[in-house]
Formats: sequence, C-alpha cells, structure tokens
Amino acid sequence: SKALKILLSGSLSLALSFHGIGLAEAKVGVNKPDLLPKEFTAVIDVAGFLSDGQERRLSEEIASLEKETGYKLRILAQNYPDTPGLAIKDFWGVDDNTIVFVADPTFGNILNFNVGASVDLDIPRSFWSRLAGKYGNMFYWKEKGEDVSIEAAVEAIAACSREPLNTTKCSEIK
Repeated sequence: SKALKILLSGSLSLALSFHGIGLAEAKVGVNKPDLLPKEFTAVIDVAGFLSDGQERRLSEEIASLEKETGYKLRILAQNYPDTPGLAIKDFWGVDDNTIVFVADPTFGNILNFNVGASVDLDIPRSFWSRLAGKYGNMFYWKEKGEDVSIEAAVEAIAACSREPLNTTKCSEIK
C-alpha cells in the first residue's frame, strides 16, 4: 500500500542516514529542521502527545539511563509528515550508542525504533519487535493513549538496558 511504502522509505532513509548513506535520497517532507526545538532536549514532541510533566519525567529517566548505561535514548513524537525527520540526526548527535524512538500513529503501530550498532550488540533485536507488539499496537494506544504507550515503552527500554548481559537479557517486556 502507499502508506506502507511511505513509512518504509522514510524509515529506510532515516536508518541509512545513521550509517552515512542516502541523505540525498530522503523523501521531501522528512527533513524539517524548523520543527526542532531551539534548545537541546532528548524528547521532541511535535505531535503534542505528552504533557509538560510527562516530558520532564521522561527526560529525567533518559538522563539517568544514559548515565548508568551509556545508551542515549531519544524520543521523537510525530504525526508523519509533520516531523523534523533527518534533522534529528545532527541535533541529537546520533551515534552507535543511540536509540532513536519514533512514536508515530500514522501507520498503525505507534512504536518505531532505530538503534545504533553498539546497542544492537547488547540488546536482542527481538526485544524491539516484541516491545512494539505489546505497547505499540493500535488497540493498546487507542485505548490507553499515545502518551501511555510512550511511557510504557521507555520503562521497558530502561529495564532491559539495565539488565546484565547474558542469554536471557531482555527476554521479558516489563
């Protein structure tokens, strides 16, 4: 479908840009630096899903997580095509330790993740799809709200990231 092609091309452009490829291939409308805040923040909510208090609490959890684990969790809440898109890469200094969490209900599942190479080595890939399946599905976020989906996902990411590295790491979505 057309919506799936747009989502995949936008996600692919964003993913490729994390590896330094494909910046010129980005779709029009997914690079709007004017939608970025003036000051650095780990949470950008252009969609208005979160209250100021929720943004503050999430920012505090993200700072704590980064201090403890070295992982840089960054959250972009958007409604495609109203997104800063590729502009977040430079704004956030996306690198191998970055988890870019894009909350966008446009195509059904609200939870989308792009993870850096170091994160990918430590957190099983299956964790991200299970997390999206649990808290990102349309039934969950339509009943509970986009904000609750975002907060639950951050709690699960924080819990998983703090687990010791072993064969059962992140086997449960908390």
